[in-house]
Amino acid sequence: MDIHTLCSFESFQQCCSQYGYGGNFRDVVEQEFRRSKGVTYLDHAAATLYPESLLRDYFRDISTNLYGNPHSHNPSSSLTHDTVEQVRDRVLEHFNTTSKEYSVIFTSGCTAALKLVAESFPWSSETERDAGSFFCYLTDSHTSVVGIRGLTSALGVVALPVSPQELTTMAKDRVQGEDVFCQTPHLFCYPAQSNFSGRKYPLSHVRGIQARRLYPACDLRGRWFVLLDAASYVSCSSLNLQVCPADFIPISFYKIFGFPTGLGALLVRNDAAGMLKKSYFGGGTAAAYLSGEDYYVQAKNISDRFEDGTVSFLEIIALNHAFESLYRITGSIHNIQQHTFGLARYTYTLLSSLCHGNGRPVAQIYTEGQFESPITQGPIVNFNLLDSSGQIIGYSQVDRMASLYNIHVRTGCFCNTGACQAFLGITNQQMKRNLQAGHVCGDNMDLVDGQPTGSVRVSFGYMSTFEDCQKFLKFVAECFVEKPVTVDQVRLQKLKTARASSEGSNEHPSVEISNGENHKGAEKKSSEVSQKGFRHGDSKSPGEAYTLTNIYIYPIKSCGAYEVHDWPLGPLGLLYDRGWMVVNQNGVCLSQKRETRLCLIRPQVHLPSKTLFLQASGMDTISVPLEDEVRLHTNSRVCNSKVCGDRVEMMDCGDEAASWLSDFLGQPCRLIRQRSDYTREMKRRPAEAADSPLLSLVNEAQYLMINRASVKLIQDLMSSRQDGCEGDQLLDTQSVIRRFRANLVIAGAEPFEEDNWSHLIIGNTRFMVAGQCGRCQMIGIDQDTGTKTKEPLFSLSAYRAGKVTFGVYLSHQSPEGSTGANVLSADSLIQAEPHKY
Repeated sequence: MDIHTLCSFESFQQCCSQYGYGGNFRDVVEQEFRRSKGVTYLDHAAATLYPESLLRDYFRDISTNLYGNPHSHNPSSSLTHDTVEQVRDRVLEHFNTTSKEYSVIFTSGCTAALKLVAESFPWSSETERDAGSFFCYLTDSHTSVVGIRGLTSALGVVALPVSPQELTTMAKDRVQGEDVFCQTPHLFCYPAQSNFSGRKYPLSHVRGIQARRLYPACDLRGRWFVLLDAASYVSCSSLNLQVCPADFIPISFYKIFGFPTGLGALLVRNDAAGMLKKSYFGGGTAAAYLSGEDYYVQAKNISDRFEDGTVSFLEIIALNHAFESLYRITGSIHNIQQHTFGLARYTYTLLSSLCHGNGRPVAQIYTEGQFESPITQGPIVNFNLLDSSGQIIGYSQVDRMASLYNIHVRTGCFCNTGACQAFLGITNQQMKRNLQAGHVCGDNMDLVDGQPTGSVRVSFGYMSTFEDCQKFLKFVAECFVEKPVTVDQVRLQKLKTARASSEGSNEHPSVEISNGENHKGAEKKSSEVSQKGFRHGDSKSPGEAYTLTNIYIYPIKSCGAYEVHDWPLGPLGLLYDRGWMVVNQNGVCLSQKRETRLCLIRPQVHLPSKTLFLQASGMDTISVPLEDEVRLHTNSRVCNSKVCGDRVEMMDCGDEAASWLSDFLGQPCRLIRQRSDYTREMKRRPAEAADSPLLSLVNEAQYLMINRASVKLIQDLMSSRQDGCEGDQLLDTQSVIRRFRANLVIAGAEPFEEDNWSHLIIGNTRFMVAGQCGRCQMIGIDQDTGTKTKEPLFSLSAYRAGKVTFGVYLSHQSPEGSTGANVLSADSLIQAEPHKY
């Protein structure tokens, strides 16, 4: 069999179970990675390539949005802060966890994340009564992990290297459990995937160490923490932190996306975060401190506490586009794993079967197995080439020749001396002699006394192709194989028939968790009860009656109001009020503070047809289903966003609505709705409430109520100011009401009398007053034109001596014996109960 037949696509298909991601993979590579045309790039373990669409989307984002320093509080800074927080959630979602379980601390890279752990871990020195902390690490670890030893040694902490064999062979048969009498903290570090050979170590080792079943935890008393070095692993594999609850996980994003560089993160399990202690504190990390006294209180938020100074916010924002492009091109990390493993397995199979004309093998490959499964082997092939006499060809020679063929590989020890020594059989004394001979890490001295100092590594990324493998193998055959090229047919057939089968594995599900959740139940329906007037209830002092004059719902957060006369109440407030919101391309909620034209979108809810209509001047009307139907769960993407700092689970409403909104607003955006089975609780629970009221996408409470008398007072103040101001347009009462964007408008009270109420009864529904509504510059937006003015914020602030509150928040209570299925009707009478002082 000649090399051309051996490197045919048919031969490749016999080794590869999955290639590409559906559609024309070659076209995608040509469109997204045109700069790599003519280049065979095989150094993805060092840094993968970024798609062109990632940069286009990113540059469009930062050239159309103004991002300020997130430590400020102005609009551009708030946009940055919200976007960065959205990225944190997206990072956690990628690893199948949430902010309830883990925190994301952005760093300059994986090494900085490791250094952070080393400097903040509460190492305990040896005493007469206690052996002190142990820093333990797998010998197959990156230099940046072993380097923690430099810090611990200075503290008198024992550093214990553990070989992969010792880890399991010296394990105990039973779980030791937590030692309640000894809480000395120990740290064990190991890589999820070796950056040298691509070997994947069992993720179950995390629990094995934490439970003190594996060595050395089984022999040392104390509390054990696990640092899982995931930098190499997550580039092409799915890490599920629900299954693998490591305490610390350092990563570098360029190994996953190619861009941005200089950005990494430390994922910290919240249960373990409290024991990390800092000495240095930088900008943004302090809750309070004194410059003239040794007084410092750290920030409560874990991320804030450890991110010294301003984070690289523009690079963090780029991650949103990186995630989008990655999933758009590949579909899932599982697909990437299957694709890249297939390429690596094919390369390994053929390279290990290639022989010189005299029958001697061409390559010595450094691997623990035979690439049986992507569960145990990553997309890395590490080797040295051999000449026809069996002597190793220096890696520098291979590297130079590969460059002539425009093939990019990595050579040396790859910052992993432990694995290099183990695979190449280099003793500690030989390593020291190599240094005396002039060899240092990273140089081109590939042989010392005929023995190799390192090796050649090829690695694959999600955009790698069959042609990359083909060109590399043909290069090896052409440049380093003594003719005629022969093949070890017995070995080749054995490897082909042992084709990897990863189907059915629970460790790497083929469906992303965000699209595979079970959605329980639909939104609870509210039956309508037509009833006007007021109900005295059980109040001992009935008080006076007032009138409900207007009811407004805002189906889409920050969009125009929809006035109704009779409207049902649901468990979250007025049915369908703020059930949807518009987000930008980074998944951050758009409000009128950032996009004033939102007020020109006029959503309308048609209950009989269960339809939400989107209307705006100059646009065709489109419709969106009201109900969160089962089909939406399967066809729409589950996504996360934030409202007033709360993480909310949402459903995407599809491309038609997204296109309509993007066209109207002139920027990429999407319409998303709150999942019916997701609950969000009110932060300021009323004193009499047994449980916190449930919220839609509102900011603070289920309802906002304003008083016409209060509106009239502010209107008169504005009028008096405008008498001497040219060019200012006098606002009528209805225009002022629209600017305050209330759900309920009442009449019959004195100005600001509502501030002193504790309860209301409208119809057969009792409402609790949950506090006053603080106002911002958003009330200065004309709801008819989208233009910004100073009023009524200026007059409100002047009248209330800087206390910019207007209107009160309400939450509803169902009366005794009521099912809570009520309807509110305009013109209803209201009974108000004042606070009892």
